Amino acid sequence: MKKLTALLAGLAIAMPLAAAAQDAAGTATKDSYRFLIVPKVVHPWFDKVNDGAQMAAEALKAQTGADIEIVYSAPQTADVVQQVQIVESAISTRPDGIAIDLLDPSGNRGSLEAAQSQDIPLVIFDSIPPEGMAIPYIGSDFCEQAKIASRRLVEVLGGEGEVAIMMGVPTAPNHSIRAECHREVFAEHEGIKVVAEGIDNDSIEIAQQQAAAIMQAHPNLKGWVASDAAGPIGIGQAIIEAGKQDQVTLVGLDNLPEMLDMIRSGVADSSSASQPELQGYWSVMLLWAQATGAPVPQYLDTGNAFLTKDNVDG
Repeated sequence: MKKLTALLAGLAIAMPLAAAAQDAAGTATKDSYRFLIVPKVVHPWFDKVNDGAQMAAEALKAQTGADIEIVYSAPQTADVVQQVQIVESAISTRPDGIAIDLLDPSGNRGSLEAAQSQDIPLVIFDSIPPEGMAIPYIGSDFCEQAKIASRRLVEVLGGEGEVAIMMGVPTAPNHSIRAECHREVFAEHEGIKVVAEGIDNDSIEIAQQQAAAIMQAHPNLKGWVASDAAGPIGIGQAIIEAGKQDQVTLVGLDNLPEMLDMIRSGVADSSSASQPELQGYWSVMLLWAQATGAPVPQYLDTGNAFLTKDNVDG
């Protein structure tokens, strides 16, 4: 975490100064900005996104003198109707930009088009834009993130055994991409059999319930992978409750504190982690750049990290 904070501090200096240099070329600045961050659901992973967004706001204020307000508004459940209502309500208040993690591209499309029609800058984080929509987006290679985890599980199991996949929110692009890429890896190994897939809707509690039921139904299950950050925490709790720490291998996803603790304690072998703080940070930076008229990249890759007991505290 200290390394990430130092990295963000360095980035804080670079982008505002670059944008300031472009001011004479036609960008416009104001004394204050208000940016909306809309995650999928109330969730600890998105708290980290908000942490990064707040870091960016502080950096921009320090470098430009402008007041940057971050409005963080999360649906209580992973419900696209709730998410759309948040965005539509925000549009009426004319924010300077909206960053959103899509729950359902088709369901989100209308509200995104409404924002674009009013020239409100948009950024999509931890997801991909709806087909045909030109919206800057931030994230990592979701497929590669999943394949890092599933390949690790295959390696630990020696290419043999029954496994299960926790899917997250099936309509969410990043979750569905990861689930499909897990399947692709497992299909490459004749000794690996996917016997079950759970749907947790990004809820730790539901993931725990689903994992417990699946392990009871499949007593020979040898391993788990997940497609969302909540999934592996719930799976790990179910493994502990069943007393199967030495029988079932969990390769997790992301870097929530509970996930890291499970790696330290040996409940989980490892985790393939995206970097939510960076996604929040760059969401605000790209919104601010658009709001001032500066050019932005269409895609910004924040990368993945592979965490094991050897490097989890590094």
